[in-house]
Amino acid sequence: MDLRPTIREDEGAVVILDQTRLPAEPAWVRLETLADAAHAIRSMQVRGAPLIGVTAAYGVALGLAADVSDMHLADVIATLAATRPTAVNLHWALARMQRVLQNSALPTRRETAWREARAIAAEDRSANQAIGHHGFALLEPLRRQGATLQIMTHCNAGRLATVAHGTALAPIYAMHAAGIPVHVWVSETRPRNQGLLSAWELAEAGVPHTLVADNAAGLLLMQGRVDAVIVGADRIAANGDVVNKIGTYLKALAARAHGVPFYVAAPLSTIDFSCAAGSAVPLEERAAAELGAGTVAVANPAFDITPAELVTAVVSERGVARPVEIGRWNC
Repeated sequence: MDLRPTIREDEGAVVILDQTRLPAEPAWVRLETLADAAHAIRSMQVRGAPLIGVTAAYGVALGLAADVSDMHLADVIATLAATRPTAVNLHWALARMQRVLQNSALPTRRETAWREARAIAAEDRSANQAIGHHGFALLEPLRRQGATLQIMTHCNAGRLATVAHGTALAPIYAMHAAGIPVHVWVSETRPRNQGLLSAWELAEAGVPHTLVADNAAGLLLMQGRVDAVIVGADRIAANGDVVNKIGTYLKALAARAHGVPFYVAAPLSTIDFSCAAGSAVPLEERAAAELGAGTVAVANPAFDITPAELVTAVVSERGVARPVEIGRWNC
């Protein structure tokens, strides 16, 4: 499987895989300024909560190119924080960068910023590899003897949404690499069709998969064609509520109705222990133009909230826990 990072450094700049041009055209884009990094996050050239956080960390380093003063650092942090409201990894990474940099000497602040961004990227890759290991142990026993394991996912929580490995797709890649027969039902995920990104990377890795319309998910679950659902997350509240791409809640409801386990895979940086419940999370509203509805009144929420009671377990780099137990990871 191709585990090349989706983001890399290049002589004082950062190079990203432009996800707005996938799956039609794999293209790499060079980010050289704070404005470039902010645009990449806002326009969804990079997407997926972990990768947004890593890009924001590198954006801080880029933003300190000419001015490392405290005032400018605050402006850089504020600019990046305003790009997208829901994915907590963005704010987690910026808070970490600010905490490290405000205590660093000005002459070495820019170098410190690059070093810390590099560390955040490396930790993301390691965390997602561990998620793959723990998820493997959770999902593999669900396979019926002699049958292919049937997994449903939503949006894209694969390597494209992270530095490498992915979150929800990490266990699938691990099982495929181990020779375990697995098939993925890929939800298209309107209106941005991020399921096409999952299909693209699964095809690159040689993992059998089928793209389905979002509204076909309930039928597949009813027909017993799905062994488990696993998704990523943009934020998990302290009580275990999960905020993820719009449509996740409907899959969780259908999975519960038909006795199918519903799992959420995310690194610890996605768990917001300061947020009591999903109802407190700001849900991004995307532009009406994304729906192509002309002059018709449009509501286009980008995320929904899956209550903790619909989540069978959360998988992080620390292991597997029921939603009510994730507080033990807050240390």
